[in-house]
Amino acid sequence: MNDAMKNADRFTGFADIYEQVRPQMPLHSVEIITRYFGGKLDLVVDMGCGTGLSTLIWKGCCERVIGIEPNDDMLTVARQKSDANISFIKAFAHETGLHSDCADVVVCSQSFHWMDPVLTLKEVDRILKKNGMFATIDCDWPPVCNWRAEKAYSELFDKVSRVEKQNSNLNNSYFRWDKNGHLQKIKNSGYFRYAREIVFDNAESCDAERFIGLALSQGGLQNILKNSPELIERDLKEFTKTIKDLFGGREFEIFFNYRMRIGVR
Repeated sequence: MNDAMKNADRFTGFADIYEQVRPQMPLHSVEIITRYFGGKLDLVVDMGCGTGLSTLIWKGCCERVIGIEPNDDMLTVARQKSDANISFIKAFAHETGLHSDCADVVVCSQSFHWMDPVLTLKEVDRILKKNGMFATIDCDWPPVCNWRAEKAYSELFDKVSRVEKQNSNLNNSYFRWDKNGHLQKIKNSGYFRYAREIVFDNAESCDAERFIGLALSQGGLQNILKNSPELIERDLKEFTKTIKDLFGGREFEIFFNYRMRIGVR
């Protein structure tokens, strides 16, 4: 199984959790892209769209948007959002099957680090129109809310990282590229006249159940739970108790810190 297929399979089995708790791509990112583009958007292509959270945000902001997703579970949820202007295709980002020079904008929201950057950028260059734009949008984890909750989250995922690295059956089941290299890869590709990073945050409402769900929506934790749950169950139980003790049943505000890397063709 190649890396693209491994990475797609990593997101099998928890599309429902992902859909319920993950942040929708912020409207501010759409506003920035639209301002940079400087005209009316016809087609936007959302690569690695997951359950369509990053696809639906474009509704009313362009004529058409196509979500590209290789995972069947995620795609099933995404297709429930289809309408006359929103559609979804099962494909990998480096092999979309779309016509050349068809898209005004291509975005990868929380997904570019799962794609071969060289092959994906080559495909982006093929499907973008002459003055088109490419953008990767990623948030930092955990979201900003309470230092004790953030510490508990970080400690849980430090353990997730160690468990994956120490177990070959888990470590060999995926391949991830460093998000910190996104901007340089865009620049080095030679496809874009201008590239930069833009940083902003976005506030959302949360409660203990959603915060716990955000942890459960991560592929690394799910990878262990699906294959060797005994290696993480105790840590997850402690994390869950800590978050419930901290927040009880009340709602609170969280801030997702975003890093958007853009390239203008």
